[in-house]
Amino acid sequence: MSATVLTSFASAAAQETMYVAGFGGTVEATFREKIIPAFEAKSGMKIVYVAGGSTDTLAKLQAQKEKPEISVALIDDGPMNTAVQFGLCAKIEDGPNLKDVYPNARKPGDLSIGLGYGATGLVYNTEVFKKNGWAEPTSWKDLADPKFEGKIIMPPISNGFGLLGLVMQARLNGGSENDIDAGFKAMKDISPSVLAFEPAPGRMAELLQTGEASFGVWGSGRVRALVAQGAPVKFVFPKEGAAVILTEMCPVAGAPHAKQAQEFVQHLLSPEIQAIIGQREGWGPVNSKAKLAPEETVGIVYGEEMVASMVTVDYGVINPKRQEWTNRWNREVER
Repeated sequence: MSATVLTSFASAAAQETMYVAGFGGTVEATFREKIIPAFEAKSGMKIVYVAGGSTDTLAKLQAQKEKPEISVALIDDGPMNTAVQFGLCAKIEDGPNLKDVYPNARKPGDLSIGLGYGATGLVYNTEVFKKNGWAEPTSWKDLADPKFEGKIIMPPISNGFGLLGLVMQARLNGGSENDIDAGFKAMKDISPSVLAFEPAPGRMAELLQTGEASFGVWGSGRVRALVAQGAPVKFVFPKEGAAVILTEMCPVAGAPHAKQAQEFVQHLLSPEIQAIIGQREGWGPVNSKAKLAPEETVGIVYGEEMVASMVTVDYGVINPKRQEWTNRWNREVER
């Protein structure tokens, strides 16, 4: 066989490989074990999964803008807003599962779409609360209760959970992401009761698990993972609403295998794959037809009523102000 023929075979093989960028850890394992093989079997494509955080993936897309290698990207909602603004995402075409996706998981122009719901809400140590005879927290306003002085923990503004905590405080006190002053005022009042504005998930988990910190702000997925390890903690969806964290995806503009990229997005939106993601990762299904057993829905966003109750924030307003807010947070809140 000639070298020319061998080269053509190699080129054909290379063309049948599609790159998908997404999160590492358990998410990567779920994709490799439960999601990618089924798509490879029905499409004939080989999928190479490129693991990394949202900002890492966004940086790769920006670096490859003129000649993309990644065909589908999975990114959290804040950075995805930036990706869309930079023209890095292709329009999602109509497909068999699009009609069943909840409206708040679909984005303007269909340039990105939700893959799964998470929530920013309240977390508490059940043993500490029981020991002190404290009722389960129900409201964002409970963070201002003086009995929790020195017991509150939450991530800083550099973390998405901390940022959303600030926005929720603004909304509860007459402001919003468009008028953040009320949020900063509320956080300045809460700050003296905060044991730590902890950026590291491992350390935050440790403080909550031991009871050194007994109450705070965190994400539903993080708490679910801690509960699975046997920690005496519980996630609470506050009565005023939890702030939605939407893991999003998009086909990459100008990338190879555009047709297969669209098919992969539809694959991820299917009820079967949505159920797997819910069971394995605790991300609430964005497809209204996805079914989970009752015990699988504890602590996650599930069902039409809960999805409708979630608070959605405007990252188009937030992202340009992140640095300004961070500087102000460092001056006024986390001193």
